[in-house]
Parts: sequence; C-alpha cells; structure tokens
Amino acid sequence: MHGDDRPSPNPIPIAPGWRYPSLMNRDVLGAENRRRFLKKTLIAAMGSPIPFIEWAPSGWTPLALAQEDNLDPLPGKNGLRILGDRPVNAETPVTLLDDAITPNDRHFVRNNGIMPDRARNRTLDGWSLQIDGQVQREGTFDLATLQSRYRNHEAALVLECGGNGRAGFNPPASGNQWTLGAVGCALYRGIRLADVLEDLGVHPSAVFAAYYGEDLHLSRDPNKDPISRGVPIEKAMDPHTLLVWEMNGEPLPAYHGFPLRLMCPGWPGSTCGKWLRRLWVRDVVHDGAKMTGTSYRVPKYPVAPGTDVPEADFEIIEEMPVKSIITDPGSGSVCPIDKPLNLRGAAWSGSGRVQSMSLSADFGRTWVRAELDPPRNRYAWSRWNGQLRFPKPGYYEVWARATDPSGASQPMVVGPWNPKGYLNNAMQRIAVQVIA
Repeated sequence: MHGDDRPSPNPIPIAPGWRYPSLMNRDVLGAENRRRFLKKTLIAAMGSPIPFIEWAPSGWTPLALAQEDNLDPLPGKNGLRILGDRPVNAETPVTLLDDAITPNDRHFVRNNGIMPDRARNRTLDGWSLQIDGQVQREGTFDLATLQSRYRNHEAALVLECGGNGRAGFNPPASGNQWTLGAVGCALYRGIRLADVLEDLGVHPSAVFAAYYGEDLHLSRDPNKDPISRGVPIEKAMDPHTLLVWEMNGEPLPAYHGFPLRLMCPGWPGSTCGKWLRRLWVRDVVHDGAKMTGTSYRVPKYPVAPGTDVPEADFEIIEEMPVKSIITDPGSGSVCPIDKPLNLRGAAWSGSGRVQSMSLSADFGRTWVRAELDPPRNRYAWSRWNGQLRFPKPGYYEVWARATDPSGASQPMVVGPWNPKGYLNNAMQRIAVQVIA
C-alpha cells in the first residue's frame, strides 16, 4: 500500500516461479486468524486490498502470486508452448483460443510416438485404410474412395486431451503438465464411421472399434505401437463420430494426423487416433497400447489424494466433464472502478451441450449470468461473454463456471484426485486489479 492507503495504480506484480506459502489449513489456523493472516500478508505482497477475502476457499492461492513464465515456443505454431519434444507435446495459452474456430497454427499438439514420414512429406503413395475384424466383409480404402463413396460431413468439434489440467493436481500426477490449453475447436470435414461400418456389415458380436496409426514407437521398434486405443462399438456407430481428412479447409496438418484421423467428439483426445492405417472391429474390449493398466483410466470410486489404487479398481474414461475458459482478458488485467470488465471465452462438455455460464468476483458467494451463444453444431464449443462491476478498488479474482444440461457444473477447486491426473475441470480464474 502507499502511505495514503490508496491502491497502487500499477499492474499486479507477478513473481515468476514463486508460490504463496501453504498456511491455510483450518486445523492450524482458526478461520478468523486465517483471514487476518491472509489480508495482512497479501496486501503487503501485492500492494492492494483484497475485497471478499473472507469468502476465499480453504487452500486458496492468489493467482497473481502463482503464475510462472516458462516453456519455449513450438516452431511452426503460433505461440504454443512445448511441454515435451520426445514425443512432441505443446499447449496453447488460453488467450490464443479466442476464436470460435481454432486456427490450425494455434491448435494444441498431443503425440505419443514419432510422427510418420508420410505426414511430414505429405504423400499418399502406398497409403490405405484397412478395416477388418467383426465385419461381414473386410475393406481396404484409399482416400479418394472414402471421399467419393460416402456422404461428406463438416462439423466444428472440440478436441481435448484427457490430461488437460493435470498441472492442477496435488500431489502431482506424472505426465505432461498441461494447464488449460490442451483443447481446441476446429472445423473438420470427413465421413461418418457408421456409414463405412454399415456398408461393410457389422457382426452382432462386435464390441469395440480399435485404431492403429502409422506413428512410430519412441524406441523405433516396428513391433511396438506408441498408442492403439478406440471406442465401444456404440460410440463408433454414433453419427457424430467421423473419419476426417480436412481441418479448417485444409488437408490435415502433419501434427494433426495427415492423411486421416478418427474424431470421437465428447471423449478424450486419445480416442481420436491420428495417421490412421487400420480399424479393427473386435468382439472384446481392445487391449492395445495405452488401453490397459491405468492409462486413460480413473478410479471407480473417490480416493484420497496420494492413494495407491489397485489396477482392478480403475475404469476407462469415456465422456469428458463440462468445462470453460476465459479467453479475454488475460490474467493480470487492470480495470478502472467506474467501468465494467468485459469478459469472453468458450464452454463445452462431453455431452456436446452447455446449459449456462456464470461469473463471480467474490469467491462464488454471488454469480452473474453470462450470455451463452449457441454452438455451431453439437460438440462444438459455445462462445460466451459477460460483464462484471466491482464495488471498490483492490485485487480481485474472476471465476468462470459452466453448467451442462444435466445440472453438472465446474467445481471451484480441483475435483476428485486420481493418480494419472485426468479430468480436471476446475473453474478457471483470472487476476484483476481494479483501480480508482
């Protein structure tokens, strides 16, 4: 604070890499002592009062003191941050997801193996898709045949990694430490997988549709698959499940599965196999790479953080939870007290629909309804916009909450802990400095 107790007109100070001490346990400090401690310490740290601090949830860490500057950009992408280069994985900062349709150069990248040379060289020579297993007749298709034989469809579809938000779990979960940017909504063109399977004839014994791609295992062992997952036959036959060859009006980019990929909207991105070469219709649940053990699985029941859960007690992730992001303004914005803060973002859910969107600046004590635009089609995200006014100058955190048609909404804090760090759909928050 300044000597005259006026709030600082400067932007919120950010301390890269520094996190607020975890001294918020109600068993250690009483509620009233905790509030006094927070108020005194945070005002000293940030130079501003914190309205509504008495409503802050237990364990709350001020966002302005928890932000970090790290990670390098990915060549060929606009502003993405590399989380790993073997295999390549990169996420998009949420402020770069401010479009109804995510541009190709801003779409996140999630690889499990080494990109195939075909995708890198953009060639179709020798490529075909084989479909076999529990079908009346097996099929082998080149791309031109798929494009001409079956009715084409175009849809905007959200693609989200099952580990998006993994960085929020405590104790930490192993794997890529995605924050919020392992998601995008691009416009895809392709055909319904159901049309192809119905043409070939699906046996009543069919249980699962599994995919194999042309990507290489990191060991370069041709007998190992980096990933081979899939979906139950019911999801494969869903009219929204597509085989796609085009993304935002262009052939699939190399990073995104050229020449053909599977899109299973509403389910984790790991079900949407890239660089397809084979679809195997099976009479059992698939047991390919990253289909067994604890990969893309969560405990069947709630567990305490850090619990060692037996493998038999895990179940495969299917429908993704409801979620939202704030794409404008970015965290650390400054807002004059006499003006409203305009916000916008996107919301989506595994059911393909979002019911409502709300905003809070007092730690969830009150909520303001945001305007939710209808999506382009089912399984596209819905853009939203809203306004907030603040009662007095100070440091605020704006929280965004989406609710799906079933009434399920985002939790304020990270939801059920799981060993692999999947399905974190906690509300996003941004820091705002309100000045006189």
